[in-house]
Amino acid sequence: MTQTIERETDAPTPQQRVDRWLALFEGALRSRDAQGAAALFTTDSYWRDLVAFTWNITTVEGREGVADMLGECVAETDPSGFATTETPTEADGVTEAWIEFETATGRGKGHLRLKGDQGWTLLTSLRELKGHEESQGETRPQGVSHDLSKGRASWKELREAEEADLGYRTQPYAVVIGGGQGGIALGARLRQLGVPALVIDKHDRPGDQWRSRYKSLCLHDPVWYDHLPYLPFPKNWPVFAPKDKVGDWLEMYTKVMEVPYWSRSTVTAAVYDEESSTWSVTVDRDGESVELRPTQLVFATGMSGQANVPEFPGMDVFRGEQQHSSQHPGPEAYAGKKVVVIGSNNSAFDICGALWENDADVTMVQRSSTHIVKSASLMDIGLGDLYSERAVESGVTTDKADMIFASLPYRIMHEFQIPLYQQMAERDKDFYDRLEAAGFDHDWGDDGSGLFMKYLRRGSGYYIDVGAAELVADGKVKLAHGQVDHLTEGSVVLDDGTELEADLVVYATGYGSMNGWIADVVDQQTADKVGKCWGLGSETTKDPGPWEGEQRNMWKPTKQENLWMHGGNLHQSRHYSLYLALQLKARYEGIPTPVYRQAEVHHLS
Repeated sequence: MTQTIERETDAPTPQQRVDRWLALFEGALRSRDAQGAAALFTTDSYWRDLVAFTWNITTVEGREGVADMLGECVAETDPSGFATTETPTEADGVTEAWIEFETATGRGKGHLRLKGDQGWTLLTSLRELKGHEESQGETRPQGVSHDLSKGRASWKELREAEEADLGYRTQPYAVVIGGGQGGIALGARLRQLGVPALVIDKHDRPGDQWRSRYKSLCLHDPVWYDHLPYLPFPKNWPVFAPKDKVGDWLEMYTKVMEVPYWSRSTVTAAVYDEESSTWSVTVDRDGESVELRPTQLVFATGMSGQANVPEFPGMDVFRGEQQHSSQHPGPEAYAGKKVVVIGSNNSAFDICGALWENDADVTMVQRSSTHIVKSASLMDIGLGDLYSERAVESGVTTDKADMIFASLPYRIMHEFQIPLYQQMAERDKDFYDRLEAAGFDHDWGDDGSGLFMKYLRRGSGYYIDVGAAELVADGKVKLAHGQVDHLTEGSVVLDDGTELEADLVVYATGYGSMNGWIADVVDQQTADKVGKCWGLGSETTKDPGPWEGEQRNMWKPTKQENLWMHGGNLHQSRHYSLYLALQLKARYEGIPTPVYRQAEVHHLS
């Protein structure tokens, strides 16, 4: 009797607490009780859904948001089977659990955080469609038929026939404009899902997007952060891959993953037919004009739009060279030359460092404050628990790390980032003191949340230091401040009258919004209909409100029917290509995809 009483008065274990919450949650969903399900959440709760419930990428906030979403989606979704996939943990009053579930159309995974007995954050993500699972593991393709027959075609012959046919006799369901890491990753996903797709790129070979950049360029993110779908980098791959090595990997990946890919091809125009819900896409394929008739059109042109090339008085009289950072060929031709680099973010620092190494006389013009973080500190403090060898050894796979990162709602993500950057500031205090003593205008973001939030909010305003910031701190790369007033025949003149002699001016002035590519290929009206891409609506610098809660227009339906935006770094290209591919696959198979709460357009560029 005593033992029974003790068991009844014991606090529930994390497993018991999660099991109870999931049972109550599923019961409310089964009875279509949206208000009852919402009551299981805290008042300051967040539910982030990646396609599973909403056929969208969206976050709802608070009980009211949960009730609204379920009121519209639960009947169609018909969720069930909520269960943990590993033992929940508890720390600092928060219980965390990895979960799985099913919907009417697919299977999902997710993550749950409880405060006490109530839901605080919930992540739900669609991982596969029922009846349309990828052929992997035990269901992998046979590769060859052992039934011999006369004239049987080989694998190579079948591939060559498919390549000759696609885009001519057989139309792709989806055309992906841009064959860099994003387009290739999406192409691989669609290939595995059996969606006829074609990736189109202007370069001679896959990977040339990287090979064509200045020779010193390397990835600033570590290898664990940068894997592509299906085929991770080998264990002896360098932590920071040089650009040409990345290019070779992308070319190999495209071939091995059998991504249908047209190189030396440029999309010159695209017109949407409202009546047939298809696109007419005109492609210059190595001098041949080809018309494609896809249903879906994806812009995978990176996370940026066209180069922002400023217009300063005197640019037409300057006698030296002028180039945007994206056009910079490398430092070799500029030994002994005076170079002025306008800008103080990633590209500016990389170019300044390479020019200094090649004996150029380099001056950086800082126009606004920049956030800098030492690479080693970022790898250890900022990424070490998710993307590192120690993370792998502790059981945090790349997929699990992606899900952990995705489970943090953007509304509160900065709260988790601020203490990390406070640690970095303390660790590298001497560096920051020297940098600011040299006159560099440094910041930690509007709210002290550092690099990742700057990246997510505005995609600019930072540098991961791999050596060039030390050159500025030491005075080896000169530093000037202010806005450019005009150029003369041989100099750059700033608004305070400072005159900087120059043989070369590099404009490291960033890029426009991705919808600028839509304006070029389709028209300005469609670009405005889609609106600005990237940013959260945080009302911080260069991220105007109102609050969006997700990346604007990325990886989800836009206001232009059958037009999608795909981009970001290697991590985002890998992770979100799955959800974009599943949305396209569902539409290809005729599965109903009612979109909940499609984002409104508040900004055009």
